[in-house]
Amino acid sequence: MTSMTASRAADLVAALLFVLSLAGLSQHRTSRAGVVYGIAGMALALTATVVVASRSVSAGPVALILLATVIGAAIGLWRARRVEMTQMPELIAVLHSFVGLAAVLVGWNSYLEVEAHGSHGRISPDLVGIHHAEVFIGVFIGAVTFTGSVVAYLKLSARIKSRPLTLPGKNALNLGALALFLVLTVWFTVSPNLPLMVTVTVLALVLGWHLVASIGGGDMPVVVSMLNSYSGWAAAAAGFLLDNNLLIVTGALVGSSGAYLSYIMCQAMNRSFLSVIAGGFGIEAPAGGAGEQGEHREVRAHEAASLLAGARSVVITPGYGMAVAQAQHPVAELTRRLRERGVEVRFGVHPVAGRLPGHMNVLLAEAKVPYDIVLEMDEINDDFADTSVVLVIGANDTVNPSAMDDPASPIAGMPVLRVWEAEQVVVFKRSMASGYAGVQNPLFFRENSSMLFGDAKQSVEEILQALGAGETVGAGVRSAQ
Repeated sequence: MTSMTASRAADLVAALLFVLSLAGLSQHRTSRAGVVYGIAGMALALTATVVVASRSVSAGPVALILLATVIGAAIGLWRARRVEMTQMPELIAVLHSFVGLAAVLVGWNSYLEVEAHGSHGRISPDLVGIHHAEVFIGVFIGAVTFTGSVVAYLKLSARIKSRPLTLPGKNALNLGALALFLVLTVWFTVSPNLPLMVTVTVLALVLGWHLVASIGGGDMPVVVSMLNSYSGWAAAAAGFLLDNNLLIVTGALVGSSGAYLSYIMCQAMNRSFLSVIAGGFGIEAPAGGAGEQGEHREVRAHEAASLLAGARSVVITPGYGMAVAQAQHPVAELTRRLRERGVEVRFGVHPVAGRLPGHMNVLLAEAKVPYDIVLEMDEINDDFADTSVVLVIGANDTVNPSAMDDPASPIAGMPVLRVWEAEQVVVFKRSMASGYAGVQNPLFFRENSSMLFGDAKQSVEEILQALGAGETVGAGVRSAQ
């Protein structure tokens, strides 16, 4: 077997492993296996690349490849060990930016090697025009992904405000940039030159920045998924330029799965993909909004514990606030304690809870919450009317009645968890401030709602202590009798 045959066989096996990885990641129970498949596929692909390179180039470039692999692996392991779950969305945004930047560099390298130097020997004369288009489109997609991901990182990490940038005629600017790109692509395909390469790179960098800067914070889960798709198509474009079938397949898998996930996110928010690109969520709430809504009722931890002790059924709806407070483990312990008392406990997870698709599911799985009691919005929504107590822990926009009751609300039409239909609702929150989308929540002022202010982790731990004290008193009474 020749090295080329072995490389193609390795590429085929790696591609199959990537497909198995996506299939495994589609379910909680198989997600760990999915991650293992993905790691194995990437390790095989890297090994095959190094082996083939060692047969075709000198020892110097191979040593540089190995050095880059070791450095990249060390940085990746270091960041993976240190990153908190609350920082995972911005970490993923940074990784997307790396893919975009790599696609830009590959495109420029291909232009300088093939076009600028006139070395068309490795490309058939009939395919030179197609290669020109591949270079131009690859650089455009990569540059948009790069700056878009950088802006997403800055918003998710709160380094810049999450509200959308609203330049005059912003949609016209975006459409104009796309039209200009199409014209430049035709021009470059016919007559490739350096000024056009510089122009499309700058155009795409600016467009990527403006696209994501114009999207509000409430749409960030969709943006992360969208950028994931962009990074996949950027990788596929790089694969065409490098004549690497595995990179093409892998990029197409990531691009198509990211696009489909973006569609699912948009469906969950009752928004079209174009409306997300156009922005809309993230508008700052009017000043003094809380006072105009009415009076809220505050509850203490021991009072919440009494409600839970007398409940027959409890639904917990987590949000990003639970991740920030790292309250998933106390929440899991509360779940276990209530179930031991005979209380039916389930979780209702909104598709865009948190700032990353699946964010809450991962947190709950990390805390060993049983998979079978973690339900999606469509599975739990009809059960709230028959629920004794709902605990809203760090969620806000995903439980906002304005989405259904107020046609003028920026989140009007967005499907939400109808927690207000339960007998009692306890909202864990640090303050009365609006949520990430910047929209006030009337749920806080409903007659059956109570606010439990403070750190979510500390509040849940205080409820656990109150429940424990109640069990001790109950045991003492039974002993005396």
